Amino acid sequence: MKKLLFFTLTTFLLLTSCNENAKQKTTSEMANTEVIEQPKTKDSLEFTPVTHATMVMNYGDETIYVDPTGGKAAFADFKQPTTILITDIHGDHLSIETLKELNLKGTIIVAPQAVVDKFPEDFKPMFKVLNNGQTAVVKDINIEAIPMYNLREEALKFHEKGRGNGYVLTFGDERVYISGDTEDIPEMRNLKNIDKAFVCMNLPYTMPVESAASAVLDFKPKTVYPYHFRGTEGLSDVEKFKAIVNEGNPDINVELLEWYPN
Repeated sequence: MKKLLFFTLTTFLLLTSCNENAKQKTTSEMANTEVIEQPKTKDSLEFTPVTHATMVMNYGDETIYVDPTGGKAAFADFKQPTTILITDIHGDHLSIETLKELNLKGTIIVAPQAVVDKFPEDFKPMFKVLNNGQTAVVKDINIEAIPMYNLREEALKFHEKGRGNGYVLTFGDERVYISGDTEDIPEMRNLKNIDKAFVCMNLPYTMPVESAASAVLDFKPKTVYPYHFRGTEGLSDVEKFKAIVNEGNPDINVELLEWYPN
């Protein structure tokens, strides 16, 4: 009887010890699970059309004005720019009067030399000169200057090669192309790994929608936005552009935004 009692008591103690160990293990596993860090979210890129060639991009703490025109009122709803990109010397891209009205404290203006030459001396310290083929890191954003120029004989007088810039900007791992005033030049057709592209198409100054669509089908951006599409005969047929691109490659997302309110 004593042996049976001893065996029963021993078995009880062993089972109790095992249960306690199991509880401790479960508690330890739960504690380990609780301290696993969640992956950090990346800054998202947001952009807003203002008009024609003018837009505002936001990425984290950076606010980028592209070809700001329209005076201070056009930017009343936006934060102060940390960076400004200017593509060319024409009035729909370069407005010194608009820049004079804006708060540009701490702002860096990225532009080709032909643009910088148009400014008074008091603006010069703000500039980062970037000419065709050059690259710079501005506010932690990689910026590449891409040529922009005309190809058609009747349009060569509008944009000569080497004067203005298109741009490719890298935000994290996302690459964005801004064409500036150009035709379907080899430098555009040969672009690689573009996530978002803003492509001009207006006559007689840049190119017809057919040429723009042909170039887009070559460099295959994930998403393309027609912009700068007002010419001397009114607005270009961006619906036709979208149809040509999607017929040639349905994987390219064509988004039509409002660039000409009222």
